[in-house]
Amino acid sequence: MEPLVTLIAVTGVLLLARARPAAALRGGLAAMYTLTGAAHFVGMRDEIVAMVPPALPAPELLVTLTGIAELACALGLLWPRTTRVAAAVLSVLLIAMFPANVHAAAGDVAWWDRLGPRTALQCVFLAATVTVLLRGARAPLRRRRTPAQH
Repeated sequence: MEPLVTLIAVTGVLLLARARPAAALRGGLAAMYTLTGAAHFVGMRDEIVAMVPPALPAPELLVTLTGIAELACALGLLWPRTTRVAAAVLSVLLIAMFPANVHAAAGDVAWWDRLGPRTALQCVFLAATVTVLLRGARAPLRRRRTPAQH
């Protein structure tokens, strides 16, 4: 739930600071992926490793690589020249890592960790990354003021 809260909160703060909507979403995603990427190394690493389906080899290596990718893409979202590539990579990662969500939803888990809520959350994140991919690369962080606004 923390990634969703981060995405909404940072995007909202940036909108209140008069950022363009696409730029605000980029900032929200960058904050969210900084949080989730860092979790691959500290705090939740064991839980994330346990999410990797048993059929996949080297779960710790996979978690390390996806964590690096998330952190790199978080930075990439903030630089206009790499925004589209970062958003595309994150979109692919969301799809590629979905089996880990299916695996994590198995067994006796809290309602928010069941497959339905996990899938809905992944769809929200995917919609955000695809929106940035399609619209967000050219949006400056702040709206330009016209002479009448000075």
